[in-house]
This record gives sequence, C-alpha cells and structure tokens, in this order.
Amino acid sequence: MDSPKIIDKQDPYAALRYREFRSYLGMRFFFTFAYQMQAVIIGFHIYHLTKDPLALGLIGLCEAIPAISIALYGGYIADKSEKRGLLLKIFVCVFMCSLIMLIATSSQMHAYVPVSYIIPIMYTMVFGIGMARGFFGPATFSLMAEIIPKELYPNSTTWNSSSYMSASILGPAAGGLIYGFFGITVTYLIILAFIFIALVCIFFLKSHPPRYIPKESIMKSLTEGVQFVFRNKMMLGAMSLDLFSVFFGGAVALLPVFANDILKVGSEGLGLMRASASAGAVLTMLAMTRISPMNRPWRNLLIAVVGFGTSIICYGLSKNFYVTLIFLFLEGSFDSISVIIRSTIMQLLTPDEMRGRVSAVNSMFIGSSNEIGAFESGLTAKLMRTVPAVVFGGCMTILVAGITYTKTKSLLGLSLQEINDQDTKTK
Repeated sequence: MDSPKIIDKQDPYAALRYREFRSYLGMRFFFTFAYQMQAVIIGFHIYHLTKDPLALGLIGLCEAIPAISIALYGGYIADKSEKRGLLLKIFVCVFMCSLIMLIATSSQMHAYVPVSYIIPIMYTMVFGIGMARGFFGPATFSLMAEIIPKELYPNSTTWNSSSYMSASILGPAAGGLIYGFFGITVTYLIILAFIFIALVCIFFLKSHPPRYIPKESIMKSLTEGVQFVFRNKMMLGAMSLDLFSVFFGGAVALLPVFANDILKVGSEGLGLMRASASAGAVLTMLAMTRISPMNRPWRNLLIAVVGFGTSIICYGLSKNFYVTLIFLFLEGSFDSISVIIRSTIMQLLTPDEMRGRVSAVNSMFIGSSNEIGAFESGLTAKLMRTVPAVVFGGCMTILVAGITYTKTKSLLGLSLQEINDQDTKTK
C-alpha cells in the first residue's frame, strides 16, 4: 500500500492520495460508464421492438437471477482469490457479452434474423453479465479494503460512490444521445472501448495475495458469512431496508415508457432523465465528503428512504419533462445518502477475512434488488399501467420506512459505534 506518512482523516481528499486507489476508481468509473450506457440502450431498444413494459422488467430479471444465484459462491471465491486476476477474468466475460450484443443489434443482423431471435440473444447476454456481476461486487469490495487503511474507509467509500455516480450521470446521457444521433452500433462500439479502458486500469493495481485461505468446506465457509450478517443488527437492518425500498422503488426501469409514450422526449430525453437522478446522487455525495451522514446513521437512513419514495411518487405524477428531471434529481440525492450510510456500515463492521462473503450477502440483498425491482415495476405496469405502478412503488417504499421506524425507534439517536456496542452486548 503506497501510504502517505501521515493520515489526516479530516482531509476530504485523503483516499485520493493513494495511487492504487486512483487506479481502482478509474476502473470503477469506466466500467460503470459503459454499463450505464448499455443499460439505457438495451431498455430503449427492447421497448422499441416490443412496446411491452413487461419486456423491460424481464431485462432486470435476466440479470438478477444469475447475480443472486452465484453471489455467495462469488464471495467465497473473492475471499480466497488474488483480486486482480479475478477482475481480469470478469471484465473479459463482460466484454465478450457486449461484443455479442453489438453483433446482435447491428443492421446486418436485423436484415437477416427475425426480431423473435434477436431479443432472446439480448436476454442471454444480460444473463451472462449478471453472472459476472455475482463475482464483481465481492471482488471490488474486498480489494478496496486492501488498498486503503481502515481509518479512511468512510472517505474512500464516499469517493468510490461518487465515482460510480459520476459515471452514472455521464453514461446514461451519453448512451441516450449517441444512440439518438448515431445509432445503436456506434453506441456499442463506444461501450466496448470503455470496458477495454477499465480492463487496462486493472493492470495498474498491485497483486494482493488472499488474506483468507479456507480450511473448512465451502458450505461451512459460506454459512459463516450469512451468520455474521444475521447476527449484526445494524448491518442486517440497513440491508433489509434498502432491499425493500429499492424493490418497490425500481421504477427507473420504466423510464423508457415515460420517455417514449408519456413525455415523448425520445432516447435523448431518456438519457437526460437517467443522468438527472445520477447528478443528484453525485452532487450529494460530494457534499457528504465534508458533511458526513454518519453522526446519526439510522435516523438519516430512514429520512433518506422516505425522501426517495416521495420523489418517486412525484415524478410518476409529473406530466412536464423539466419537473420530472427535478424529482429524478431529488430521488438520486436521497438514494446516495442511503448508499453512503450502508456502504460505510459494511466497510467498518466487516472483518477482513470475511469481506467477500459479507459483500456477497449484501449483493443478494441489495445488488440485485434493482433488477428484481425492475421486474416488479414492469409487471405492475403491465397490470396497473405505468403511472399507477410508479406511484404504488413510491407509496410502498414510504410504508416500509414507516414500519421500520416503529420497530427501531431506540436506534434513532445513536451513533454507529453506540449501535454496534449495543448489538455486541446482546449477543
């Protein structure tokens, strides 16, 4: 670890002074940029071909099923593997899936192959990317702990989340605009270029030997990770709250319907709508580098979830494109506060030897809840129509926060350390 001689926890740029962490951020940024571009154009392209909101939900389901199914095993592998080599394999897999989608969506393919064949190919490649994601989350979570000292976990988590959200601003906007002006083939070529840049960034990371070599059976090892999470009240509560709020608040999957049928702003408007939520997130996260939400984490988490649900209801009811952008911005802001609190809780409370497995449990709770939530939104939109489905999701998110509040009032005024100490005493 290329550590500075003096660690200043009050320095908002402390984590960025580590060269390897900057390479790590570059990898996350370029990969996320490409992933977000791809998410926008897959959704818009499939909806353009099918005109069916359920088809959008099936995209999320195709990615969530493998990501959830393989998550625990991915955490086990991440704990016992050298992280750089594992990430290289993951990125090569994602690159190949995106390359096949480039070929499947080309005009030459559409000229000779029926749409009924092309759409299953797209779903299959999304399934492959979901499988890669089952390893990606635990590997990157474990790696960050190896390149940054523990004292800087809150700062590094904020910068990591900010990098993710910055790419999430630029990626959807770029995807929508490039797709609108130059077509899907050019867009996919750019996606492949950014995945390749992310892959190159991995070579600037050091090779870190695994800190954990399992001696017990794989089932016992995985069980230990699950048991650790379920014994920790703070970690389990944060994961559960995020799981249900994101599940019911997965209305972002329906943005292609709003862009195409309700607001009539096309793929360019869709890119701006996706970017607006991410802009709110990244600006809030940059503010959080100076104003930490961890003084009363449980109270702040509940406030953020209620704000998230309220914003969803408001954008679902909006009939004006610019008003919709404002509420999507607010949705991203509240969501980012939730992400920072939950990520910091995980980094600080997880032992080094269990990071991959705990991250895998988290990905089962949270990492795929976006995709499962997308399926829920697509299904409810099919049954209830789009606007009622979005409003329903926002209301359910607020209801989940309300139920959680009534059962956890004793945690509202406590700091993270106080909650953890209380948790330890009751075990």
